[in-house]
Amino acid sequence: MAVRMLNANAEVVSKSAALYMNINAAKGLQDVLKTNLGPRGTIKMLVGGAGDIRLTKDGNTLLREMQIQNPTAVMIARTATAQDDIAGDGTTSTVLLIGELLKQSERYISEGMHPRLLCDGFERAKKATLAFLEEFKTPVAMGDTPDKETLKLVARTTLRTKVHEKLADQLTDIVVNAVLCIRKPSEPIDLFMVEIMHMRHKLDCDSRLVEGLVLDHGARHPDMKKRAENCYILTCNVSLEYEKSEVNSGFFYHDAEQREKMVVAERKFVDERVRKIIELKKKVCGDGDKSFVVVNQKGIDPISLDMLAREGIVALRRAKKRNMERLVLACGGDAVNSVEDLKESDLGWAGLVYEHVLGEEKYTFVEQVKNPHSCTILIKGPNDHTIAQIKDAVRDGLRSVKNTLEDGAVVLGGGAFELAARLHLLETVKPSVQGRAQLGVEAFAEALTVVPKILAENSGLDTQDVIIQLQSEHAKGNVVGLNVMTGEPMDPQVEGVFDNYSVKKQLINSAPIIASQLLLVDEVLRAGRNMRKG
Repeated sequence: MAVRMLNANAEVVSKSAALYMNINAAKGLQDVLKTNLGPRGTIKMLVGGAGDIRLTKDGNTLLREMQIQNPTAVMIARTATAQDDIAGDGTTSTVLLIGELLKQSERYISEGMHPRLLCDGFERAKKATLAFLEEFKTPVAMGDTPDKETLKLVARTTLRTKVHEKLADQLTDIVVNAVLCIRKPSEPIDLFMVEIMHMRHKLDCDSRLVEGLVLDHGARHPDMKKRAENCYILTCNVSLEYEKSEVNSGFFYHDAEQREKMVVAERKFVDERVRKIIELKKKVCGDGDKSFVVVNQKGIDPISLDMLAREGIVALRRAKKRNMERLVLACGGDAVNSVEDLKESDLGWAGLVYEHVLGEEKYTFVEQVKNPHSCTILIKGPNDHTIAQIKDAVRDGLRSVKNTLEDGAVVLGGGAFELAARLHLLETVKPSVQGRAQLGVEAFAEALTVVPKILAENSGLDTQDVIIQLQSEHAKGNVVGLNVMTGEPMDPQVEGVFDNYSVKKQLINSAPIIASQLLLVDEVLRAGRNMRKG
């Protein structure tokens, strides 16, 4: 043992023990996550050290929140969370495919096959599957006016795996409309322009899309209007409060009159700025029924607020920077950093601005805007668990719509692609591969069936019956997926079950690489500098 000679404290797991340690870790992580897959999957309850509870069936959330000790499992979890960062979904599928690849490999390795040959087979199978995916995908025309129905079907498929059916169908319209709202031709889609705001209020089915903005604070003056219609919006980043000088200095005065003059002089600079805003308001609103709203990123002191309130101006201070960007995109106009040369073209427009008070929280709604390029998804729910679940679902739904718009293609879901790829690998690719690498292709093909198998298992169906039925349909040339409600084969095109092309592509790219790396490990050493004991 060469390592023992160098470091007496080293912990070593070698040869087959190291391989089986990796395989068991992958199978263990697969067993934890497999019950979450699909619309009929179950929910996990995560309990933190302080007793805080998180209910979720989102694979990404589970892998990030769980404390995983085993180094192999940590490696697989990182691959799966990277899948979510890149494609926005497919975390659970990645873990399942890696686990199944290692499980299939175990059978051949126990019969004396060398892992290197299996890995060669995996590599060939991966390339062939990616080429098959290019042929199998269904192109979708996504020009200036994308096919809204296709986007809804993709979003619905994603959302139904996260939340119950009724809520998923409602959120489908919300996420599709949100992405189409922020989409600009010939520019990448920036999902940060969709604000996700939550309120602990009413039921989860009361969640809605606000084509405008919801700010999580209200006006700071009791005399300001709580509801304003036909509003000009001034978005600014100007200090409207008295600021002390940075130089440490003192003022001396002889009588009260001198002190009054000094106070006026101190305020003059700020008051001048406020007067310029008031002048603009009088110029654009006149004596009509129009209102004026100021949203400022910096502070507004009580005296300035009072001056604005007397002129009927609604003023909000200390708005978040990200909301300032969104406000300009939603309402139009420009964000100004100075009150010099204010023009009417700098102002945005909103048909309605009103304040909603919920307990001690205040929310300001900016609605009825023209041509918005920013919007807010307002999530409502009776408790924090429901809100957290909906938030995870909405994020995945937004990503699925964005992916479809960017890919210009979708893939038939319900396990249809996996079964079609398996048949292609066994009938077309395997005969063209020489030698024992054929077994690697076969192991890869069988591992792909893990998705329909687990979907059937989570739906309470007989796995073997379902897989045999689906495989016999594919052998006849019918591309079918699994109907998780009835257990019968179904045409995903007719049922409207679609997966993201980019998610599948990323999944097939990453899972075999990690599985191959784990299969080629023949020694695990705990002997690094910062791992040494004693």
